[in-house]
Amino acid sequence: IALFDRLQNGSRWDFDFLALMSLATIIASLGLLQNSAAVVIGAMVIAPLLTPNLALSLGTALGDVKLVKESALTLSVGIALAVLLSAVLGAWWPETLTSHELMSRTQVGWSAVALALASGAAAALSLTTGLSSVLVGVMVAVALLPPASTVGLMLGQGNVSLAIGAALLLAINIVCVNLSSKVVFYVKDIRPRKRSDKDKASGVMRVYILGWAVSLFVL
Repeated sequence: IALFDRLQNGSRWDFDFLALMSLATIIASLGLLQNSAAVVIGAMVIAPLLTPNLALSLGTALGDVKLVKESALTLSVGIALAVLLSAVLGAWWPETLTSHELMSRTQVGWSAVALALASGAAAALSLTTGLSSVLVGVMVAVALLPPASTVGLMLGQGNVSLAIGAALLLAINIVCVNLSSKVVFYVKDIRPRKRSDKDKASGVMRVYILGWAVSLFVL
């Protein structure tokens, strides 16, 4: 119950969520533009992306459609805001975008897939075992916010091809984070208490895991 309440409260987007996402996006975008990994990582500390992702996974584990919708909306709003703000910054940036930190987010590699899968699994484990989720939240944000900022920066500069590459990386990372966290919840037997709800949730969970796996294969 405590786990559910915690994630449910953090799955709704509000002023604090929008403010933190805006600040994190600006800092991350500047870090990417200036080729500063330290600044990018610093932005991840304040990016509130961990809770909506875990709430989305928990919602499917419990068969809670309302929680799934709320968390998916919050995650979508956060990503859209990041892309929009970084696009504005990219449009006004006077220099050509060529930094290594930025260009590395326009290509998809197996290392990025492994990072996102590990981040999602670690996030779910930290939540179910009571361990600190601060560093795990940074890992999840690293997998999601820099690619989203890169999409916006490239769109702002009119570089559609590199923006598509960054968007593909972002999509794969979102799928990987949610896929691995769902698998962890399934293995940890996170289920509703009622027998009827448990059977229904198990079926929904298997469908979602299969759906994310197919999506990852297609991407």
